Amino acid sequence: MEKLLGKTPEELEQVVASCGMKPFVAKQIARWMYVSKVRSFDEMTNISKAGREKLAQLYELGVSAPAGKAESSDGTLKYLFKAEGSAIESVVIPDGDRSTLCVSSQAGCRMNCKFCMTGRGGFHGHLQVSDILNQFISIDDPDRLTNTVFMGMGEPLDNYSEVSKAIAVLTSDWGFAWSPKRITVSSIGVLPELKKYLDHQKCHLAISLHNPFGEERVQMMPVEKAWPIREVVDLIRTYDWSGQRRVSFEYTMFAGWNDTKRHADALIRLLKGLECRVNLIRFHKIPDFPYDTTPRNVMEAFRDRLDSNGVTCTIRASRGEDILAACGLLAGQANK
Repeated sequence: MEKLLGKTPEELEQVVASCGMKPFVAKQIARWMYVSKVRSFDEMTNISKAGREKLAQLYELGVSAPAGKAESSDGTLKYLFKAEGSAIESVVIPDGDRSTLCVSSQAGCRMNCKFCMTGRGGFHGHLQVSDILNQFISIDDPDRLTNTVFMGMGEPLDNYSEVSKAIAVLTSDWGFAWSPKRITVSSIGVLPELKKYLDHQKCHLAISLHNPFGEERVQMMPVEKAWPIREVVDLIRTYDWSGQRRVSFEYTMFAGWNDTKRHADALIRLLKGLECRVNLIRFHKIPDFPYDTTPRNVMEAFRDRLDSNGVTCTIRASRGEDILAACGLLAGQANK
């Protein structure tokens, strides 16, 4: 059955017409879904009972409760949802007056990055826009969210058509009415879709870089063969980053593999002159993987070398590791 969550007011006009209702009901439905964030047709109280019954006969709302939930000792929350016949996870990270949702865009992932539990689990399907938006609506206290990062399960630009629909709902006046500044989309650098994203969206961008040397990066990230990181950075350089939209580069650190002075200097050369930030991420150990976490003092020396050479660099705080909610650990499994 077709789902309504994710539809525009214009698309909803076709829906209400199919139910024999007036066009203005479309705006009412949009307001109920995106402003009130209702979880059933019955809650749409200014629509006639007959109208609600007709909607329920022909359509699904598209909202479904989480199948599981876990809470970290640091307050991070991980939710398990069922979508596309698989399990997906999303993470809420509270931080003072900020609350960020790390949202999934696919069930699994096709990029096969060797250090990521999501990629190791294979690809199980693209999420529909309703599956993406359901993660915003069905968590606890959704109105407390201040930001979102498309950094959960999946490669967002590999499902760009549905991700772009979700962004439209999030940023439109008739939708969530969020500023694009509240949204960051992460990518390994899917070049054709990356250009579309940069041309048509105003949200922030985060690129998963992890190694400045292509011959080394390809060992962990097979997509380097199709979309070399140097070509990704070259494309990014053609856009203006002096305004409100920002670009950052995610750099997970592995002891002895990408944390040396040689890597720092190559990263400086790659990014020199580009208005950007590098976020260093502590690797979270996973089974049957040959590398360990870079020691904190080595991460700090790496950060300081980039900073002193004009590349802004920070070490990102790790959140939710004890519930397998930290970077690279989402695998669509309920905590035991």
